[in-house]
Amino acid sequence: MNSFLNELTALQIGKVKENEMLSAHTTMKIGGPAEIFIEPSSIENLQKTIQLIRKYNIPWRAIGRGSNLLVSDQGIEGVVIKLGSGLDQLEVNGDSVKVGGGFSLVSFATIICKRGLSGLEFAGGIPGSVGGAVYMNAGAHGSDISKILTKAHILFPDGTMEWLTNEEMAFSYRTSVLQKKRPGIVVEAVFKLKPGEKEVIVSEMQKNKDYRKKTQPWNYPCAGSIFRNPLPNYAGQLIEKAGLKGFIMGGAKVSEMHGNFIVNNGNATAQDVLDLIQYIKDKIFELYHVRMETEVEIIGKNLQK
Repeated sequence: MNSFLNELTALQIGKVKENEMLSAHTTMKIGGPAEIFIEPSSIENLQKTIQLIRKYNIPWRAIGRGSNLLVSDQGIEGVVIKLGSGLDQLEVNGDSVKVGGGFSLVSFATIICKRGLSGLEFAGGIPGSVGGAVYMNAGAHGSDISKILTKAHILFPDGTMEWLTNEEMAFSYRTSVLQKKRPGIVVEAVFKLKPGEKEVIVSEMQKNKDYRKKTQPWNYPCAGSIFRNPLPNYAGQLIEKAGLKGFIMGGAKVSEMHGNFIVNNGNATAQDVLDLIQYIKDKIFELYHVRMETEVEIIGKNLQK
């Protein structure tokens, strides 16, 4: 690992830290140390990082703003790459917008709506990065990323880069081709939007934001929706119907505002959250014969799934 670090330092690719606590980089405020934590200062430096990781055959994973992650208290072996300030460029050309994968989705939606471009109103209250939103086809209020994305610039594990069209991204409910068939990092995305009345667009986005504030516990550390909706059912409704709102396991608690959110009561471990997830899965299957699947990504060492 020393040779890797020495070469990495010589490349001057951005911020590099050892044993960085990932609880500082997840919205649930849970997560042990990353053996090596890297925040590249540009797309080019991100590509150099991946190529060097490949050379040394080191395990790695990328994160954005940490809003859809449950990270082990024992941390993550190898390298964690954070897409942040070095990948937050924004270019607006008429109704076409190119944005970096590290850009905050909320900030991006706010800026674009204020420019009188419609299509991102649904995203005004969704935490996370643009890259993460494309990766998982984030959505709300009847729309999602697949409705507006033209193409995405992807960095693959072998160090090569390619633009994938909307069709090639193979979007479906909270899923894209990047999750299974072609793993990769979204470094840029291009969206096609529609010009409209700025006041109407901003008002619609604000309405969506207000709805989320009233119905979801964003004043507590949480990871967003824990379960995918087992359509035609809704995860939150099933959990509420089962009487599990407010249910506590260790430091983890099912939100009293929304059944599909688990909040960190202040001292939750990753295992507390995982145990609570399993309890909910078992209870919902026992009561309704519905199998619940997690939407949140569960990563790291020694988690008893």
